[in-house]
Amino acid sequence: MSSAPLPPVVNADAILARARATFDIESDAVIGLKSRVGPSFVEAVRKILDVRGRVVVMGMGKSGHVGRKIAATLASTGTPAMFVHPAEASHGDLGMIKPVDLVLAISNSGEVDELTVILPVVKRQGVPLIAMTGRTDSTLARHADIVIDAGVAKEACPLNLAPTASTTAQMAMGDALAVALLDARGFGSEDFARSHPGGALGRKLLTHVSDVMRSGDEVPRVAPTATLSELMREMSSKGLGATAVVDAQGRAIGIFTDGDLRRQVETGGDLRGLTAADVMHPGPRTLRAEALAVEAAELMEEHRITSVLIVDPEGLLIGALSINDLMRAKVI
Repeated sequence: MSSAPLPPVVNADAILARARATFDIESDAVIGLKSRVGPSFVEAVRKILDVRGRVVVMGMGKSGHVGRKIAATLASTGTPAMFVHPAEASHGDLGMIKPVDLVLAISNSGEVDELTVILPVVKRQGVPLIAMTGRTDSTLARHADIVIDAGVAKEACPLNLAPTASTTAQMAMGDALAVALLDARGFGSEDFARSHPGGALGRKLLTHVSDVMRSGDEVPRVAPTATLSELMREMSSKGLGATAVVDAQGRAIGIFTDGDLRRQVETGGDLRGLTAADVMHPGPRTLRAEALAVEAAELMEEHRITSVLIVDPEGLLIGALSINDLMRAKVI
């Protein structure tokens, strides 16, 4: 009866040394790409910018996983892209690639059978082919219109077999392509937000004040002649923690908040004869409805206030917004 194998001996120093060596090897691999980025990289960017269709990214194994990430990064930064698995391409998915597209094929060796077998078909369609490979003399490189050298001196794997430094280099090169394309297109933060409407950035850059502000009867407002009692009833009924003071035409001329009320009470004076005009803050902070909601958050933070009035171009009060409204909309 054979005995169970002994568990491996855990040597803390050896583990940390291997981890640090991995960082050194992979950082050297990425830094090494800088000297090999030249005219072919520029040509690749220009070719992709000219494409009327999509960038079709292909790769097998670990290069395929990297390819999926590169395709996703390209798509989210303004370059239409998709990933097609080379093995599936041989069984029908090649029909997804159109003459208006461009293929970005990724392989460290450049000799992956699943890729090389479909290259002649891609070329016959007249589809531009960019190769990202570690061997510029490989079959993939020979078929390519443009070759991007992503070679590394060695893998971080102590056996020099498992794709480690090579996939890190591919990932970095893909990011460099995406960022160069983003910059060349003039792709801005608002464009990025449109590709990420469900994220925090999307909410910040796509949500306008008009989307989250209170309007109509929900906006607390009183005339300058309103008594302090009337002013407090309006604040309580609307639940904003503040009320606007408007003139006869409906222009916002002041604001009164819960904090102002507490400060008035603390004075110990007789409040019964006071009017809204006596206690309001004249010249209130205002925003337009078309402003971004994040601008309202920045305004509140800058001036340490919790609500802001929304006015039209003539200064007429059309809405109000509190910090709680922004939090419910997940803008902050």
